[in-house]
Amino acid sequence: MEKRRSNRIIVSLKAELISDGVNYAGFIENLSENGLFVTTTPTKTAIVFTPEAPCEIKFQLPSGETLNLPCKIIWAYRTPPHGITNSIGLEIIDQHQKYIEFLKTF
Repeated sequence: MEKRRSNRIIVSLKAELISDGVNYAGFIENLSENGLFVTTTPTKTAIVFTPEAPCEIKFQLPSGETLNLPCKIIWAYRTPPHGITNSIGLEIIDQHQKYIEFLKTF
């Protein structure tokens, strides 16, 4: 059974996840009107992302403008091979009009 409310668009966008005042480099792997799937770049130590915790995702639009979206962590898990990478599902709390316009370009 499908839980998603919106279709996902596969992308590879460099992004920054801000959680508990700490910035983590990563990539947006897919996105929709209501959420994002993000992977962090490998780290040497484990990072715990707590479901329901507020966070922010920051990335650059094709226009060059930086967009910051307030989000909530829905789920997260660690995927180690060479370092530790985190896979994180985010729900967008407050959509920005520029984000909606960006989605329409796909």
